[in-house]
Order: sequence, then C-alpha cells, then structure tokens
Amino acid sequence: MEGMFLFNLHLLFVIISIVILVGWLLYTVLENYIEFNQNKITDFTHSNTIEIVWTSIPAIILLSLASPSFSLLYSLDEIANPELTLKILGHQWYWSYEISDFNTCAKTQNLKFSSYMLTPETLKKQRKIGRFRLLETNKRVALPTSTHLRLLITAVDVLHSWTIPSFGVKVDACPGRLNQANLFIKRSGIFFGQCSEICGVNHGFMPIVLVSLTSYQYYYVIMCNLQFN
Repeated sequence: MEGMFLFNLHLLFVIISIVILVGWLLYTVLENYIEFNQNKITDFTHSNTIEIVWTSIPAIILLSLASPSFSLLYSLDEIANPELTLKILGHQWYWSYEISDFNTCAKTQNLKFSSYMLTPETLKKQRKIGRFRLLETNKRVALPTSTHLRLLITAVDVLHSWTIPSFGVKVDACPGRLNQANLFIKRSGIFFGQCSEICGVNHGFMPIVLVSLTSYQYYYVIMCNLQFN
C-alpha cells in the first residue's frame, strides 16, 4: 500500500504538469494565432521538429511511468515464505475465517469463527459507544504485525471480494477457485473493509474488521483462544 501511495503521488505530479503545459500551449495558440489578431497569411504547414518533439516527449513520460508501475505489480505478486495462513470464506452475507497453523492452549483444533455485521440496534443495545455504524462485526480478525502472512480467499455461494483499503488488498472470492494474497502489517491498529463485489441484496452489509497486534499480544489473545470482539 505504501508503494501504491507513492506511485499515486508521482502520477499526480506528472498529470498536473501535463495539464499545466497543455493549458499554457492552448492559451498561447489562442492568444497569438487567432485569425482576428493576424494581418498576414502564413504558409506554415509542416515541421519535422515539432512532430519529433510531440512524439518523443509523451513516449519518455510513459516509460517513466511504466518502470515503477511494473515494479509495483511484481511486488504485489511476490510470494514470501508465510509464517501464518488465514483462510477466508465468503458467504451470503458474512465472512468466515480459519487459522490452522497452530493449536490452541485448550485442545488441538483449528481456530474457526464467523464474522457478522452488528446492526445499529445491537450497537445501541450493547452500549458500544464509538463503534462505527455498518462497519462493526461481532468478532474481529486478529493478525500479528511484522509477520509474513498468506491470505487464502474463496467463496461458498456467489462472488465476493475481500477488501481492506488501508492494506491495498482487494481479492475476489470466487466459488470453486482459491485466490491468494500476501500481507505484511507494519503497525498495530484496527482496520476496516467491506465486500467490494455486488453479491446480492445485502452486498453492502459484509464488513471486515481486522486488528493487528504485536507478537506477544497475538499469542496471548489468539493462542489461548480468547474471544476478541
């Protein structure tokens, strides 16, 4: 996501520069070469120099944009050796998660749970002041920071899309297909997302809440199978 943000700033600077240059050229042409301001007819029809310039400069600009773009695309598909795998299943209309890379303290089993959206009535009833409307869930996903993570994403019914904008992660969940994404969280915090696919009447009510913890906090909360909501 940091690479996407920096590339966006670079691209924005290039676009603004192009707009200013083209605007200045248009103003110059209208100011100096409009027919009402000219008293003599010119026979200017062709210039090889101008054609070379307006062909080479856009090509150089595109090459300057292609290099960081290709590097960013390559880094997004780079596969690192993951230390933890999070399995994500999309349902109509909620998410279920599974972490099977460890055993809990209580007994040997995989950690599985489903995450449902909390309605405004539930938030009001439970007096959860400060929670976000239509973005809160009954159970939050907890992941450790400074750890190479692998996300395995699929769906059991219709198309979904697991999306967290803060991470730059947007992966389609397709029935019968297993998609993979890599994630490396640098800081602790709470991050929100939603389903970004038109998956049905309750498409807008599939929120995602992810909590990133330090390794010690993650061990205490998750390894001992505590409810984190």
